[in-house]
Order: sequence, then structure tokens, then C-alpha cells
Amino acid sequence: MNKGMEKAKILIESLPYIKKFAHKTVVIKYGGHAMVDEELKKNFALDIILLKYIGINPVVVHGGGPQINTFLKKMNIKSNYIQGMRITDGETMDVVEMVLVGKVNKEIVSLINFHGGRAVGLSGRDGDMIKARKMSLSINVKDAPPELIDLGRVGEVTEVNPEVLVTLDRQNFIPVIAPVGVGEDGKSYNINADLVAGAVAAQLKAEKLVLLTDVEGVKDDKGRLIPSMSCAETDDHIKSGLIGGGMIPKVKCCQEVVKKGVGKAHIIDGRQEHSLLLEIFTRQGTGTEITK
Repeated sequence: MNKGMEKAKILIESLPYIKKFAHKTVVIKYGGHAMVDEELKKNFALDIILLKYIGINPVVVHGGGPQINTFLKKMNIKSNYIQGMRITDGETMDVVEMVLVGKVNKEIVSLINFHGGRAVGLSGRDGDMIKARKMSLSINVKDAPPELIDLGRVGEVTEVNPEVLVTLDRQNFIPVIAPVGVGEDGKSYNINADLVAGAVAAQLKAEKLVLLTDVEGVKDDKGRLIPSMSCAETDDHIKSGLIGGGMIPKVKCCQEVVKKGVGKAHIIDGRQEHSLLLEIFTRQGTGTEITK
């Protein structure tokens, strides 16, 4: 009886959030350990299906770096990185697109469909949904002009055409997007999944952008989780060095989307079971939220 009462309380607690987010869009960047662990993969699929059934419109954008690395290694293609970005020549881009679009994307779609959802796999090339341009990178060199680095087919988003996503939503499908864009030259470009998720969320004026990561969120100088930050506070934390390394681009992605009209952006721990549901449907939430 006590367990039943506890479950009933949980459902009642979630009711205001179900009402608040009904018919709203939530963009989820799916990556990290949550894409590798079998139980977490299943839980993620069930979470996405639940969101859809209660009237929320989830849009999934996924990564796939480890899977790409595995295939490149099998094919004896060496990966080179600069500032955390993979130099992507034509041969590497073929593998990236094959893995992201042909393997990882279809596995996620199949998992959602197997558990009762209606998912459709897409890449940015479908319907010219994600338009891209070649990313420029320069490195400061002592006593010399900045050095321009050619990253190959690494891109950045220039435009998101939401027509395909709107059509799928009307037909009650769940879009699952691989972060591959198309340039004006018609070629494919490899784009960071956080950036694609942010661009999609901004275009759709999503209620939330949620980045699933392998960290609990942003922590203060005593190692305590910071549950909420404004954009101004985030800038202060970057300047002070409290936020550093790989967390900086994630935080800046969140800053940008809330400035463009997304309600809130969240960095949460995808290693925690049902962290997505805990963030959306509980008072305390989980991870770190960034607000305007």
C-alpha cells in the first residue's frame, strides 16, 4: 500500500508539468554513456515515448563519436583532432555519414519503435533541413599572424528548415536527427550534435533544450551542483574559470538558445536513469538549468 501511495504522489506531482508542457516542443541532445549502456538506451527510448504519449513533442538529435572512432579504427583511418574537433577529409566524412545516418540513427529509431513509439530517422540532408557552411578555425601563434586550420568537412549550422519536423509532428511521429548538414556545394558536413540541437531548438522556439552528458551538471568551487544559472552568471563563471574545458561550448550553446527564445536549457547527467523525466516532471529537477 505504501509503495502504491508513493507512486500516486509522484503522478500528482508531475501533473502541473504535464499541463504546462502539453503541446510544447522539447529538443533533446542524446549522447554520452546513455547511448552505450543497454539499460540506459532502453530507458531513454521509454522516456521519449512517454513524452510523446502525454502530448509533449520530443525532437531527438544524437551524437556518435565513439561509434565513428570504432569504424575508423577498423578501416585503418587515423583520426586527428584540433581543439577537440575531428579533421574530416572526404574519406573520413564518408565513414562519419555512414555511421551516424546508416547505423546509429537507425538503431535509435528501431529502439523507440520496438518499445511502442513512432520514430522517423533523418539527417540534415533530408529536405535540406540543416544547411551548413565550412567551419573556420584559427590558432594564435606567438609573434605571428593567426594560423588558419583546415578542418575539412566540419561544418556549422547556417539555417534550419523546420518544414519536415513540423510535418512529422502533425502526423504524430518522433524525429530522430543525425548531425550531418548539407552545404551550398551539395556536400555533407559533420556538425557538432550540441550545435545542431541548439539550432533546431531555436528554430522551433522549443520550450526546452536538454543536453544529456556524462557529468551531473555545472558545479561550484566546492564541488556542489549549481541547479540554476542566468546567462550573466554563466559568463561570470566562465571568466572566473569555474566553468572550463569541454563544459564551455555546452554552456555557450545553452546561452545562445535561451537568448533566441528557447524557454530554458538544461545540462543533465544521462548516466542517471530517467534523468530526462526527472528534469521535466519534478520540482527539484536534475542537472543545471540555464535561463535568460
